[in-house]
Amino acid sequence: MATAGKVIRCRAAVAWAPGKLSVEEVEVAPPKAGEVRIKLVATGICRTDEHLLQGCFPNAEFPVIPGHEGAGIVESVGEGVTSMKPGDKVIPLCLPQCGECSFSLHSIKYKYLRLLHSISEPQHLLPDKTTRFSCKGKQIHHFLWVSTFAEYTVVPEYTVAKIDAAAPLDKVCLFGCGFSTGYGAAINTAKVKPGSTCAVFGLGGIGLSVVMGCKAAGASRIIGVDINKDKFAKAKELGATDCINPRDFQKPIQEVLTEMTGQGVDYSFEAIGHKDTMIAALASCNMSTGVCVMIGELDSGSEISIDPTLLLTGRTWKGTVLGGWKTRECIPKLVSSYLEKKFNSDLLITHTLPFAKVNEGFELLRAGKSIRTVLLF
Repeated sequence: MATAGKVIRCRAAVAWAPGKLSVEEVEVAPPKAGEVRIKLVATGICRTDEHLLQGCFPNAEFPVIPGHEGAGIVESVGEGVTSMKPGDKVIPLCLPQCGECSFSLHSIKYKYLRLLHSISEPQHLLPDKTTRFSCKGKQIHHFLWVSTFAEYTVVPEYTVAKIDAAAPLDKVCLFGCGFSTGYGAAINTAKVKPGSTCAVFGLGGIGLSVVMGCKAAGASRIIGVDINKDKFAKAKELGATDCINPRDFQKPIQEVLTEMTGQGVDYSFEAIGHKDTMIAALASCNMSTGVCVMIGELDSGSEISIDPTLLLTGRTWKGTVLGGWKTRECIPKLVSSYLEKKFNSDLLITHTLPFAKVNEGFELLRAGKSIRTVLLF
């Protein structure tokens, strides 16, 4: 392509400090060896991006280009890149899979090349400790290596999944985080069994994807829990059998769920990121065989105190990152399942906006008026 090997000037949403995003012209350097430069077509707004803007994301560095839920087309590749070529449709991955280290080669439980980078070490520079972004003469940091709030981004090859050329990028961008995380939490992490009962705390994009995963796994009862009743209709459309608002009850929600099910649910999922709801989700599942999956993100540095008897009696408490998928292998397969109409993740998209209205998209999120807003470049 004519732009290969050259610096590209394009639009990006830059957070100069915690708070509001500013749409700026940025320079995007060409990819180095083992890297891919992607022209983004669409990106979703995820609450993780809001955590970053609030200054609550671990190891974040400003100024930064947020965004981690995008889809686009390969513009150019660096030396040694063999798994994709210019023109390929791709989804950049905020959780890499190299296919070489022991974490990638062994069981699905141990699959992440750089999970420590995601959780405890910075991902605000590319692996060679430099950035490909600059603006107004200043270096701009990456976010989770992907930074999809830019018309072009540069990422390591092993953080990119090549997908079916027929995939609509404005729809499957959700597979970069939200849909894959929630759906996989039910399918992979909890391993929901047919005929089981489930409770899903939080009916945003992640929680509704959990509902879809529980339905696909054959759960007979799926109880949605949220303080925003406006989300109940969408939850029931996607497979929830019951929806309850904790504010409608005088007793703790875990007691309500235990009474509704007789002995607690078989599986519970926390897709909010609050201490109290994490403990309530754990307490709401069956005391001897229940499985609770933690998906929501607590603010950086937060800790939880629990009564150990919640676990001593037999409950299992698990966490999940991006739904437990081997990302480069499995995200393309999920896209294929979408194209085969095995599920309809399009229902999660409530708003579509031009990229210039990125701040309006975040206002919809904060007001609880959107499930997923997709920005189009």
